[in-house]
Amino acid sequence: MISASFFAAALASVTGAPPLSAPAGNTAIEEVGALPDAEAAPATEIVIGTSDRYERMTVPVTVEGQGPFRFMIDTGSQATVVTRGLSDRLHLEIVGNAIVVGMASRVPVQLVELNGLEFAARVFDNISAPLLEAHHIGADGILGLDSLQDMRVMIDFRDETIAVDTAKELGGNRGYEIVVRARRKLGRLIITDAVIDGVSTAVIIDTGAQASIGNLALRRKLRGSDQGASTATDVNGNTIAGNVVVARSLRIQTMQLSHTAITFADSPAFDELGLGRRPALILGMSNLRMFDRVAIDFNSRQVLFDLPSEAFSGTAPVRSNSATRL
Repeated sequence: MISASFFAAALASVTGAPPLSAPAGNTAIEEVGALPDAEAAPATEIVIGTSDRYERMTVPVTVEGQGPFRFMIDTGSQATVVTRGLSDRLHLEIVGNAIVVGMASRVPVQLVELNGLEFAARVFDNISAPLLEAHHIGADGILGLDSLQDMRVMIDFRDETIAVDTAKELGGNRGYEIVVRARRKLGRLIITDAVIDGVSTAVIIDTGAQASIGNLALRRKLRGSDQGASTATDVNGNTIAGNVVVARSLRIQTMQLSHTAITFADSPAFDELGLGRRPALILGMSNLRMFDRVAIDFNSRQVLFDLPSEAFSGTAPVRSNSATRL
């Protein structure tokens, strides 16, 4: 098992696209010119979301025996990412180009070959990792879904830790009151039966996003008025602005989040994820921390929630981001 305390820094939210090794039919291709030190080549399009300056989670990893380095665990990121500084230190080879689709922009980047990536007693080789700037990420790299597909990520908000291992090693399903079956799409788990103020909504649990971000298809169906504006910087260094709406109720099976703040923005990331036309929400850490624990199990395609004790009485106070059991 690998675990670590929460790490306060400016880190990226990666909300994913097909893995770089996916068949061409599952990958958007866009031609770009040659980048420095790399030959011109078709660029795989990789969706990467917002980067903000709030609490994030990193774990120690080694690369070919060197390190440890601090990598953020991001359940919304399809690709494992390294920073330019780490790549230079490890002398990683540039193997191609990609288009990074941020919440605010699409930018061509280089890909480097990453071998000997070790964490949670596992070693990963032959990873084609996008190369991003450290000052837009705030860690040495990001562990994406290409490194997490048969594992469980468990966030314990009571002791401010995150752990990655098999479900068995992390205690199985003991102590979780709500277990939600999710659908796998392009590697990530999507809860398809959430309801926000009466609107059926697809929800992605994203440990790399601080705030919760909704698409415009969801905004058009909600009646609430705008409560203010919000801005965030994506991993390409570009800024996206959005309007904040407070939803009265976000229901997933028998649990409910009350007074949930959602930032709505016209982001290219939702279109790349195939969620541009239907109501969709990226559920970020500010709302997830209303639970005692949250686990994302990629092997069983389940998302598990451990509700706070006051949720069972049904008398939890109605306040921003309160979690209750229905």
